[in-house]
Amino acid sequence: MAGKSLPAAGPADASASRPELSEEPSRRTRIVRLRKRPDFLKAAKGARASVPAFLLQMVPSREAGSDARCGFTVTKKMGNAVARNRIRRRLKEVARQVMPLYAEPGCDYVLVGREAALTRPFLLLLSDLRAALARIQRASLSQNPGGPKSSER
Repeated sequence: MAGKSLPAAGPADASASRPELSEEPSRRTRIVRLRKRPDFLKAAKGARASVPAFLLQMVPSREAGSDARCGFTVTKKMGNAVARNRIRRRLKEVARQVMPLYAEPGCDYVLVGREAALTRPFLLLLSDLRAALARIQRASLSQNPGGPKSSER
């Protein structure tokens, strides 16, 4: 099984399967994974946007010009390990497709998975993340019109 490759998922023309992504911005932000507990705790104190499948948390990181960072968490309340890993995989794929286009550089994001992420159609997950990012960025701009700070307070 190690030598076999899997067939490509989806149609050859990706735009046919994602019609609402035609309004993508031209910029791309590099996304790095959050892995350290203090980074998750810091993001939990930041701005929040809630959608049925997940909660999005965002906080400006210390390095304003750095890459955006994204972490994922799914609690044991969401089910057994199989269910939690499936939720996490779906959220990772949604973030992989949406975050490089819509995430602000120099910000840390955490997606906290909910049970609805298991059954929600994938296209709705994509639009939910775009809407949550727009909401959270509007809220952070209204609180901090100068953008992310280059140093922590």
